[in-house]
Formats: sequence, C-alpha cells, structure tokens
Amino acid sequence: MRRPSPLPPPVSRPTAALDEPADEPAEPAGFLAPSRKVADGLRGDDPIEEREPAIDADQDETADAASAPPVRLRDVWGAAWARRRALRAEVRRFTARQRRRRLIWIGVAGSLVILALITLGAAYSPLFAVERITVAGAKQLDAADVEAALAGQMGTPLPLVDESAVKAALVTFPLVETYTLEARPPHDLVVRIVERTPIGVIKSAAGYTLVDAAGVALSTTQEPEAGSPLLRVTGGVDSPAFAAVGQVMRSLPSSIRKQVTGIRASTPDDVTLRLGGTRTDVVWGSAEDSATKAVVLAKAMKARSPESVSAYDVSSPEAVVIR
Repeated sequence: MRRPSPLPPPVSRPTAALDEPADEPAEPAGFLAPSRKVADGLRGDDPIEEREPAIDADQDETADAASAPPVRLRDVWGAAWARRRALRAEVRRFTARQRRRRLIWIGVAGSLVILALITLGAAYSPLFAVERITVAGAKQLDAADVEAALAGQMGTPLPLVDESAVKAALVTFPLVETYTLEARPPHDLVVRIVERTPIGVIKSAAGYTLVDAAGVALSTTQEPEAGSPLLRVTGGVDSPAFAAVGQVMRSLPSSIRKQVTGIRASTPDDVTLRLGGTRTDVVWGSAEDSATKAVVLAKAMKARSPESVSAYDVSSPEAVVIR
C-alpha cells in the first residue's frame, strides 16, 4: 500500500509583506479592475488626476439655445397668421349649415325685394294708367256729369291719382255727402258716392232752399220741390230744434216720409209732423227713441188710417194716443 506524500512546508514571507493585507478575494467575472495608477492614487501613493466636470443637460440646452439663430418678427407673424387661418377653417366647418340657412333666407328676401320693386315700377308706369272712370251710388245726381268733372285723372297711374283734385271736383256737387275711390287694375277707377238725403225746404227771401239733415243747402228754387216738406223750425239750421228734426226725418221709413208735407219745432222736444192731404198731425216729441216711435206709428197708421184720425201722439211709444 502506497503511503500518502507529506504536505509541503509553508513558504516563508519577507517581513515587509506581513504588513500588507491578505489577498483579496477574486473579483467576479466582468468586473474591470481599476488601473494601477488609480489604485495607487487611492492608496495615497500618487496624487489623483483631475477629471473633467460632467456637463449638465440644462446647460447643454442653454448652450444650444444660445447658439440657435434669433427669432425674427416675420416668423412670429407667420405663425400667428397660420394659427388664425386654422381657427377660421374650424369655425367655417362647424358653421357650414348655419351659413347655408342664412344664404337661403337672404336669397328669399332678395327675391321678395326684387319682386316688390318690379311691382311698384309697373304700378307707377303707364301700364296701369286710368282709362275709365265709373261713378257708383248716384241717384239724384247725373253720373255722366260727375265722370266729366273727374276727366282730369285720365291717363294718370292708379297709385298717383290726386285725391285732392278729386275732392275739389266733387265739392261742386252739393248732393255728394261722402265718397271713396276704388282702383281696379289695370285701367279702371271707381268713385263710390253717398248722396245727401234732403229732409225738406226752408222758405227764405231767395226762395225755397232744399236742405239735408246737417243743414247743408242743396239747391234753391222759387217754388218748393214736389214731395219736399216745408220746415218751420225756430232758430234756423244751426239750432238744436233743427238737429232734432233731421234725426226724426232720417228715422222715418220711406212709406211714411213720402206722406209728410210739413214739420214744425220750436224746441228739440216738440217736433210735430203734418201728413198729406188729410192734415193729420203726428206729435213726435223729442228725437229720443225715434226708431221705436217710427215702428209704433206705422202700426197705428195700419190699424187706423189717417183719413179717420186727426192726430197720432207717439211721444210716449209705450202708450200711443190716437185722436
């Protein structure tokens, strides 16, 4: 049997080596050992070399900004203009429907304005000139005479008919109480008149003057007109008694008005009518309730004819007195 060889004796070290630390454990793989010079510097054998200071990132950006070219005013204006254009484009995109609606309304309004202008232009042109004048409502007046008085409006465009000239022409006809003008395009002008209603004649030094309920003199003749009652009113046409007489005569139906041959009144409360050849009086009293009194009188005359009656008293329509 082989005997194991004895262990080698320990190696002796120099004295200086005793002060050095024991061998450090081996560094892991991939670890870069410091250079000899650095290691010596750390041990204090040699001075540490000066290292270049690290450059900060902010200092790097500041340096880049300092080295960049300066910003010009034209570039600022260009950027602002581009931003405004982009904003306008967005606004136009979001308001496209509203703008279309506005354009439609503007088009409709413009069309109406153009149509109105064309219509006005045609209306004031000779295309709508007066070629025929028609008088309506004339009973006592001669319509041909009125049309001849208005002949000055012939050839005038319908909207330009001079109403003051028409009024001046109709004033010459006392029987005309009111009138209206009616344009019938393209060439007709209709004059509608309302004639005054004569209520009787007033005797004066000049003769017999026919008057209406307002006291307007319609005509004067030497002899009283047939069928016109003679008015005997205290105070003349401007008195309250005459106003009452006019109201009474206008309320009478035509069948009774034709039989009246005379009216007398000294106050507004004592109007009395004289009927026809029978010389029957109608005591009317005041002009109040004239419509009711007219109905009551018609019934009384139908019940008892004027030939057999001397007077009808309708001053109180609720209690008619026949004598």
